[in-house]
Amino acid sequence: MPTLLQIAVECNTGSTGTIAEAIGNIAIKNGWESYIAYGRPYKPSNSHTYKIESKCGVYIHGLITRIFDAHGKGSLIATKKLIKYIKTIKPDIIHLHHLHGYYINIRILFDYLSSSNIPVVWTFHDCWSFTGHCAHFDYVDCNKWQTECYNCPQKKEYPASYVFDRSKINYKEKKDLFNSVQNMTIVPVSYWLGGLVKQSFLKKYPIKIIQNGIDVNVFSPQNNVQIIKSKYKFYNKFVILGVAGTWSRKKGLDEFIKLSRNIDNNSIIILVGLNNKQLRSLPSNIIGIKRTENVKELAELYSTADVFVNPTFEDTFPTTNLEALSCGTPIVTYKTGGSVEAVSEDTGIIVEKGNVEQLLHAIKTIQNRGKSFYTIKCRERAIKYFNKNDRFNDYLSLYNDLLNQG
Repeated sequence: MPTLLQIAVECNTGSTGTIAEAIGNIAIKNGWESYIAYGRPYKPSNSHTYKIESKCGVYIHGLITRIFDAHGKGSLIATKKLIKYIKTIKPDIIHLHHLHGYYINIRILFDYLSSSNIPVVWTFHDCWSFTGHCAHFDYVDCNKWQTECYNCPQKKEYPASYVFDRSKINYKEKKDLFNSVQNMTIVPVSYWLGGLVKQSFLKKYPIKIIQNGIDVNVFSPQNNVQIIKSKYKFYNKFVILGVAGTWSRKKGLDEFIKLSRNIDNNSIIILVGLNNKQLRSLPSNIIGIKRTENVKELAELYSTADVFVNPTFEDTFPTTNLEALSCGTPIVTYKTGGSVEAVSEDTGIIVEKGNVEQLLHAIKTIQNRGKSFYTIKCRERAIKYFNKNDRFNDYLSLYNDLLNQG
């Protein structure tokens, strides 16, 4: 029985934690032993689980980052214990996800990976692995990562440092460490991200694009949309929906505020994922909802919406687009990163980044055509390309190919 170990910041919660859990479930179904080593947070898993870092350790690692810009340099003892655990379970494949998140020491981990000869699969969910600091650089249009990072314009952005700028040293250390592994395959979650990896210091490694998938049975057109309309007290409105785990200017919150000033009285905006401060400052034609992991309610919200709008300024491959598609709702998105890859001509409209006038025009185009013009094609596209069982089986095929090569 082959053994899979995944290392992720979360376990069965959040974006990457949910993906790791789904991959583990498919591995188990196909006769693998599955382990997930995680940093924080946690929900019960079907895989064997191992918590890497303590709450105190996460705080100390965070403090090191905030002062010295030394993200990935803390958690020494925790990572040494993880290596001992890895030697105990003897995995045939080690699958990495996010290594940022204040829970693991990258030098200790990669010193082990480079000497172990265990095949490594590394899923890139963002750009952190080939920059000197940031996880995304689109918003500030920075290309330093292509040659050498220094004087980081996003030093105070995640993973924030409020004192020192160590981006030049971080860049060199990552370049040396991450290129030390002999048998590693990089899996970007979008074609856009794959293109960036080919321009980065990791371009020597084989790349296999595996886009994220979703549960198309959970996220499907719902018939009981009146429940949502009654709960939030709106009727006979054209519904514009936005969903994010955390809202910010980069995610497009300001764009929705601008939209709210230009939509007519027959339209309403619903935003999911807002915090208390954001909820208090909304205009009257925006209904704000806190972040929820209630997928049933999310599916109902997607199904209630006439259009899903994603005016993001930086994104790798947002699963919210996939969830909307799967519920039969057309998408309007900015031409940002991998966000456009979910959308085809008959499932939505792509708009130039930052052009609210075009955004409004695209919404009105969908309103004039009617949601029914798009619904069947949206659902078909989601099932054909973004069914999680298909996408995460691609990982199993990759694992088997790597083992056969050995």
